[in-house]
Amino acid sequence: KFKAVFEATHISKIGQNLKYDMLLLRWYGVEVQGELWDTMLMHYLLEPELKHNMNYLAETYLNYAPIKIETLIGEKGVKQRTMRSVPVEKVVDYAAEDADITLQLYHYLYPKLQESGDLLKLYTEIEAPLIQVLTAIEFEGVNVDVAFLQNYSTVLEVDILDYRSKIFEVSGVEFNVDSPKQVGEILFDRLKIPYKGKKTKLGAYSTDEEKLSELAADFPVARRILDYRSLQKLRSTYVDSLPKQRNPKTSRVHTSYNQFLASTGRLSSNNPNLQNIPIKTVQGREIRKAFIARDENYTVISADYSQIELRLIAEISQDAAMLEAFRLGQDIHQATAAKVYETPLEAVTSEQRRNAKTVNFSIVYGAGARNVAQQLGISNKEAKELIDNYFKTYSGLRDYMKNIVNEAREKGYVTTLLGRRRRLRDIHSQSAITRAAAERTAVNSPVQGSAADLIKIAMIHIYKKLNEGQFRSKMILQVHDELVFDVHRDELEAVRQIVADGMRNALPSLQVPLEVSVGEGKNWLEAH
Repeated sequence: KFKAVFEATHISKIGQNLKYDMLLLRWYGVEVQGELWDTMLMHYLLEPELKHNMNYLAETYLNYAPIKIETLIGEKGVKQRTMRSVPVEKVVDYAAEDADITLQLYHYLYPKLQESGDLLKLYTEIEAPLIQVLTAIEFEGVNVDVAFLQNYSTVLEVDILDYRSKIFEVSGVEFNVDSPKQVGEILFDRLKIPYKGKKTKLGAYSTDEEKLSELAADFPVARRILDYRSLQKLRSTYVDSLPKQRNPKTSRVHTSYNQFLASTGRLSSNNPNLQNIPIKTVQGREIRKAFIARDENYTVISADYSQIELRLIAEISQDAAMLEAFRLGQDIHQATAAKVYETPLEAVTSEQRRNAKTVNFSIVYGAGARNVAQQLGISNKEAKELIDNYFKTYSGLRDYMKNIVNEAREKGYVTTLLGRRRRLRDIHSQSAITRAAAERTAVNSPVQGSAADLIKIAMIHIYKKLNEGQFRSKMILQVHDELVFDVHRDELEAVRQIVADGMRNALPSLQVPLEVSVGEGKNWLEAH
């Protein structure tokens, strides 16, 4: 009877963080069906930058302070109990109140979504169906090669000790490289590197990543410390931790995806975070070898959008030159270099292409001449000339950037292609720095948000196709613009086609063509 109720398609389910409940039920063989109304997600669409938990929503919109869970299980910490240890009669009021307040929030938020127009459609067609998809991905988990990680940990240990020796060699003294305080004393007191900026609250030198990156170009010791820290973090966060994070029942790693954290609409991952594994370094890429197929009957497929943010900014801005380059299938960075440097496409040098690539991506994120100059190692004047020539080439993009900032000032928010909103409360700030940051956000949010909507639609379509076809193959990871699958070898070609079509045709109304690369291999790195 219990299972039948949850499988009934005509019954709506209203809750806070429904995915968590659905995942829990799935471990007991119960698959929740029907309409899903998650009040956290509903509020996330209306106010993406704010908090979405029930206590905050109740106090803000219902003027009511719910019973705090700490009154039942104690404050956070080692002594905090679980609900299993609380007598049922003490949980009754808390549980009943949870259901009551959540229902009241639904009745408050639903009309707000209706009034907003596109947001209700965004909820019913993207965010709600995605709950089922993410529940399935999290339940499935991913297989990891423990032996590989253990061996790689040893390899990294040797590299870490080598980096530490080189740091000591340059510094002329041995010290605790893991101590920010000692690092600061060595760099700025012993080596006399000029220190610019404020010290920490405790009066110590700042040696965070931003400060060391600022020094790295002129002082090799700063670069070596950054590299040392990077390897240490890689080893502790992933290489040594992943084997310990396998579920004892499945021997697989099950990450959790958050739908209502990133203001842009992108998904985030935690416990463990599988979206932040470095891809630009050799050592970071190597970790992807640890993510392997289920067994010898399966293989890994990775599907990735090509230059999706540049394609979407071309679509959103309707810049004629950029749209033409994509329609002709040209290398967008080479095409940009040819126009900016006024040279034939085939005569573009690798340096010119590199410069154009830097400007292409910098413009999407609202970077100015100073930022471009730092990235390319050129003067601010040269960077400004490069950007000026860029905007002469892509005048439609320049006009878009001006118009979207003006729109943000008028409305207080910007929207994606599908109507997802990003509120910009600092767009009228008296602080020039704060206001400039809001203007950069206004330019970038429609692009990032549209990319988020696009991959979510693709995930929903692919999940539906695999379910309808009763495929043994499963979607196991989503990493920004990439999807990863555990594919049965007998279904390889069929799944490749379903995935490519699902991603390429997620938004058929786009004028800019979408390119999807699909790779296959025995592990994630090989497939990517």
